[in-house]
Amino acid sequence: MTVDLNKMGQAAREASRQLALLGEQKKNQVLETVAQELLAKADEIIAANKVDLENATNMPEKFIDRLKIDNDRIAAMAEGVRQVAQLADPIGKIDAGWVNYAGLQIEKKRVPLGVVGMIFEARPNVTVDASALCFKSGNAVILRGGKEALQTNIKITKVIRQALEQEGINPDAVQVITETSHELANEFMQLTDYLDVLIPRGSARLIQTVLNTAKVPVIETGAGICHVYVDKFADKKMAVEITTNAKVQRPSVCNAIENLVIHQDVAQEYLPAIADELQKYNVELRGDEKVCEILGDKATLATAEDWDTEYNDYIIAIKIVSSIDEAINFINEHNTKHSEAIITENYTRSQKFLDEIDAACVYVNASTRFTDGFEFGFGAEIGISTQKLHARGPMGLEALTSTKYVIRGNGQIRK
Repeated sequence: MTVDLNKMGQAAREASRQLALLGEQKKNQVLETVAQELLAKADEIIAANKVDLENATNMPEKFIDRLKIDNDRIAAMAEGVRQVAQLADPIGKIDAGWVNYAGLQIEKKRVPLGVVGMIFEARPNVTVDASALCFKSGNAVILRGGKEALQTNIKITKVIRQALEQEGINPDAVQVITETSHELANEFMQLTDYLDVLIPRGSARLIQTVLNTAKVPVIETGAGICHVYVDKFADKKMAVEITTNAKVQRPSVCNAIENLVIHQDVAQEYLPAIADELQKYNVELRGDEKVCEILGDKATLATAEDWDTEYNDYIIAIKIVSSIDEAINFINEHNTKHSEAIITENYTRSQKFLDEIDAACVYVNASTRFTDGFEFGFGAEIGISTQKLHARGPMGLEALTSTKYVIRGNGQIRK
């Protein structure tokens, strides 16, 4: 059956008008039903996911990790939906209010964006996160996942739509595109009559393709070339633990680090300890000449390309610097403006790092792995924006809203 995007867009637009008028209590009730249905239909979702996994031949392990669904991940999805339900509804919130010289009462009010389009790859959890966040913020959503997760996404969307129908909500508030051709994807990116915004989530290649092709306004969720900088005033134990966590806790995700930057004054002592810990997880070490001198055959010489590669794998590139300024300049040159961390006990240097690093999230003495909507208390996230317009960093409910000016008068006319 051929997918009719215009028909889907019309249906989403109609559904969005109903969502915009729902009260917070009803939204939360619906989300609780969605969470319950996800748990109740876990076996069906896992069965659909098994089909996708069986079809995912010759795919790297990092993609399999993103694609796989099990009971624990479904439970986490349901918990994310429930956390979204517990968050304050941003719709109708008054950001500011004042009376102008003519006596007009002016309010700046939060309203939904309308219809959100999502393009993403082998991450079925995005289907749930995006649906919950869009619903709570009064938006309809049309989802276009990758072919690798097609059966899983279709099943999850079916479960969510059934929950919406149970609660008397137009199920077209959540739709999935069931055909994954590039031609249809290109058509989707140009659906300006119905989509208010398009959010890509996935590899740098996917995001760049969307940016180059779309006519619909795009919120860029960037790839993650993230760094940890071990300063000369860093605590050694902390440097080892944070670097290891940021690299290996889940290397396939965008907030895992790809590069380690370390000050020359502590490199001789700290680097072997960090390397030993990383190699417990079979992390491949690539470094500059100074790194190779210190680590010997534990490291191979890095190329220029290594500093700009998002591995999403057990590989890390290591750079030794002579100053914090060199570290900051290096990171700003090679990062993707996602998440960066400094390990230091020196407040002045930590503040300098916070002020001068250009990234959505900047950490002092903590792992970059915390850049996540769930960890930030958003319940879930629709993506991590690395741009500077409208939204930046993990995008929760408020990032899915716009504003409307409401003006009340009593007969004023402009002279």
